[in-house]
Amino acid sequence: MSTEIAGLVTRLYEIVAELEALHEGRHFTPDGHLVGSIGEVLAAAMFGLELMPASNKSYDAKLGDQTVEIKATQGNGISLQAHFDTLPDFLVALRIERDGSANVIYNGPAAPVWEAAGEAAKNGQRRIGISRLRALQEAIPEAQRLSPVLQTTPPI
Repeated sequence: MSTEIAGLVTRLYEIVAELEALHEGRHFTPDGHLVGSIGEVLAAAMFGLELMPASNKSYDAKLGDQTVEIKATQGNGISLQAHFDTLPDFLVALRIERDGSANVIYNGPAAPVWEAAGEAAKNGQRRIGISRLRALQEAIPEAQRLSPVLQTTPPI
């Protein structure tokens, strides 16, 4: 490993430690947890959500008595658990850009997304693409969406 790459990896882990210190209980390990935790803290700030402990079963946050699953991606889709005892009430899906901004791909009832997602893979995940999420979003009336408390991407 070159010293340049080693230096970048060191900086990455320093930033991970800072993010974890700012958001106690969230893991920002440089794997799927990193994007997921970034999405969770951004969505919580954007919509005034109360985050549950990491790896909470069936949902990531609450808004009053409503449950909210949060998904984040930098790719072209998201993965959903194929089998839930009960679905969360809402789904918020974000696309996180390299400049740190986040765009809401979907904000609304969870059930239509689970119904539209593909068949379960061997790993127990169902995949749905961003374009399909955006099409589903267009059919969701404003009254059935979570109301944002921030209009711009919050700093994490």
